Parts: sequence; structure tokens; C-alpha cells
Amino acid sequence: MSFAVLTALLGFAFVSTVTPGPNNLMLMASGANFGFRRTLPHMLGILGGVTVMALLVGAGLMAVFDAVPALTVMLKVLCVGYLLWLAARIAMAAPPEDRAADSRPMTFRQAALFQWVNPKAWAMCLSAVTLYAPDRSLLSVAIVAGAFALVCLPAISVWTWLGTAVRQWLSNAARLRAFNVTMAILLVASLYPVLGLGA
Repeated sequence: MSFAVLTALLGFAFVSTVTPGPNNLMLMASGANFGFRRTLPHMLGILGGVTVMALLVGAGLMAVFDAVPALTVMLKVLCVGYLLWLAARIAMAAPPEDRAADSRPMTFRQAALFQWVNPKAWAMCLSAVTLYAPDRSLLSVAIVAGAFALVCLPAISVWTWLGTAVRQWLSNAARLRAFNVTMAILLVASLYPVLGLGA
């Protein structure tokens, strides 16, 4: 892979991970509700999940979806259902003082597994492998996965930080409720472009 292609890949990975989508909207909500430190496992789970997904997509998972188009439809239905459930949870989240003692942000494992029902993660990985590892060689697929591993954490940290920055302002229960409902609506709206509903 040439330096120019590698630079383009890093740019693609950064832009696709820093722009709004389910991960970033959930991180912003988590930062606002739980703080940066408690959201760190969620962030690391996204990093791990996207990196593994890129590796597996390049290693042959993409061919399975090409061979069985019905799987793509099933995946979209699963993604939409899970994101709607998550949006409902975010919208109905209680203020910190009313939360149950077991209320907590996503764990590393939950966030890593979430990538498999995150339509934007699928779109990012499928596009990256198609564009930057067309030969599907182990080296080129590893470079694509490595690019996501390198830029993901700095890119998504911005969203968690934004959530923590507004945390004090959201100490008012009515503002927190409005914020959580807005994040839930944006999470649902994020389905529009990645599912190709505009086409």
C-alpha cells in the first residue's frame, strides 16, 4: 500500500469514526450521564469491536453477504430493532439521583458486540475493505483494521468529552430529559443514511 493510499485510508477511518452515528451519539449520552472515566470501557469496546469487525469482514465475511443477499436484509432488520430499543432506553433514562444502584454505562464487551448490530460500523468496514483492501490479502486487511485501531479512540473521545462538557448544565432534570430524548431521536435518525433509506 502506497503512502498516498495509506494517508487516504487514515483519513477515511478518522472521518467515518468521528462523524455522528450510533456509537458517537451513545458516547455523548453516556459522557453526559456517567462521565468520561466511567464511559472509557464503552469507548475501548468500540475500538476493539470495529477493529475485529474490519479484520473479519476483510477475511471473508464480506463474501458471505455477497453470496447470500438475504443476510443483508436480516442484518438491517436486526440493526434497526436493536437501535430502536437502545433509543428507547436512552430516552427513558432517569436522572442520576433517580437511577437504580445498578445503572451503568455500556461495558467493553457490550460495546464490542454492539458493533455487529451497528449499521454504521458495517458500512464503514465494508467500504474500507472494498476501497483499501480490494485484493483481500491478509496484509491489506490488517492495514485497514490497524487504521481503524489507530484513529478510533481519538475520534470517539471527542463525543464523550462533549457529553461530559454539558454534564453540569444537564444537572437540571428537565434539561437532562430533553437531552436524552434528543439523543434518542438522533440515534434513530442516524439509521436514515446508513441503511440507504433515501435511495
